[in-house]
Amino acid sequence: MGFFDFFTKQKKETLDNGLAKTKESVFGKIARAVAGKSTIDDDVLDNLEEVLVTSDVGVETTLEIIERVQKRVATDKYVNTSELNSILREEISELLTKNNTEDTDGFTLPTDHKPYVILVVGVNGVGKTTTIGKLAYQFKKAGNKVYLGAADTFRAAAVDQLVIWGERVGVPVIRQQMGSDPASVAFDTVSSAVANNADVVIIDTAGRLHNKIGLMNELTKIRNAVKKVVDTAPDDVLLVLDGSTGQNAFEQAKQFTKATEVNSLAITKLDGTAKGGVVLGISDQFKIPVKYIGLGEGMEDLQAFNRKAFVDSLFGE
Repeated sequence: MGFFDFFTKQKKETLDNGLAKTKESVFGKIARAVAGKSTIDDDVLDNLEEVLVTSDVGVETTLEIIERVQKRVATDKYVNTSELNSILREEISELLTKNNTEDTDGFTLPTDHKPYVILVVGVNGVGKTTTIGKLAYQFKKAGNKVYLGAADTFRAAAVDQLVIWGERVGVPVIRQQMGSDPASVAFDTVSSAVANNADVVIIDTAGRLHNKIGLMNELTKIRNAVKKVVDTAPDDVLLVLDGSTGQNAFEQAKQFTKATEVNSLAITKLDGTAKGGVVLGISDQFKIPVKYIGLGEGMEDLQAFNRKAFVDSLFGE
């Protein structure tokens, strides 16, 4: 087995292990939904609808999936329940490709300018700082010079945690005193990155959502600050969501997309939860690409999201 094959196999195993609880839950529910049935009739479809909704896929996405399965059954007259998993795999894969976003390896940067500036947003406790540390590790492993900015200046724990990650990964962290202006920290971070010819900048921001106007104003100030240094910045506003919270992650996505422009999503903590179906609904409903998924505690356990691989892992035999 070559290195690339070994690496691909490792990624698949991480994905399969990370989704194991969701897969077990979904398969168990589907088995009960089709119990005693040989054909996919209205009862099976009603039961399947309940399975998907209770697996945190979301109502709108569930209804679209059911409609797709119904059309498939009407076209293929002799479809039986043993084929349901493969039908779901095919139809959901196709559904997720309709928002015209392309799967990437997640860690390749554009070559036309640098540094590539990423603002990371999300409420406290979703794994935001950990995701930044893992991103820094992956970008550095890909041969990039990385700078981190600790612009969540309202929580000492957030700054300290980011500094620890910086030391662990071996990348500099730009910080100021607690309570400093976050926009000032962001400005200093991008300025330092430019001065040191860095390839990528990742800036942590405050995770407060109790005041949408305040959040909007703060993120606008940070955007304007980094734009003063690099006029293309920010290149990406990455919203981090905790997949284990299921429908609450939907609500957070709604609030943040109203407060600021979000370009991509990272859905964390999918290992150890049966709520992985939330990735399907969020990917479909918000038409914002899910760029990364968190599948464990290790640095390698943040993966670029690949729709087909995800659906194959969830619904494959």
